[in-house]
Amino acid sequence: MSTQVYLLEDDKSICDLVKCALEMANISIACFYSTKDFLIAFENENPKVALLDIMLPDGNGLDVLKKIKKVNPSVYCIMLSALSQEIDKVKGLNAGADDYISKPFGVLELAARVNVALRQTNTKILSAGDIVIYEDSMTVFIKDKKIDLNNKEFQLLKYFITNEGKVLSREQILTAVWGYNEGETRTVDNHIARLRKIGIDYFETVFSVGYKFNIK
Repeated sequence: MSTQVYLLEDDKSICDLVKCALEMANISIACFYSTKDFLIAFENENPKVALLDIMLPDGNGLDVLKKIKKVNPSVYCIMLSALSQEIDKVKGLNAGADDYISKPFGVLELAARVNVALRQTNTKILSAGDIVIYEDSMTVFIKDKKIDLNNKEFQLLKYFITNEGKVLSREQILTAVWGYNEGETRTVDNHIARLRKIGIDYFETVFSVGYKFNIK
């Protein structure tokens, strides 16, 4: 079973308290006391939730946050910091944090917030480039801006993301998304034109064949 939560915190006493509280709530957690060790572990396994201190002896938690979100934007990141001014919280949230908790904090409240985060991350998420798709709610974001798609547009985009880099014929696309492979292939062209128009520019036209979804 993969580790659900990574904690980056150089204060061992805080690590021990958080670890105890989360494990009592049946949440698996790994603790790291340096950004170096955290990032090495993150290369091998991505947790669902990351708890990040900001002021660390070998780096800054905000820099770690940005690296996490660049690699895997679906990781839910909560900042844990003694920097408690409003401007500090705004800075953390603007950097990509999903939540910000000021020290000192109650470990039971933290465990509850982590549980909320885990419920959210259990929703199946697909991402490619600037696009994030939440499958359960059929919600799509481009550069953190929600866009409205109808059912076929959503299924088409999902199909391309799950087949990123592959050349797909119009017939393949019709079969996968519309359930048939004979008919008017302009249907595919028209839907892709619509997705391009609203800002999804990863479609490459492959002459005489179809399309390829290519993250540049």
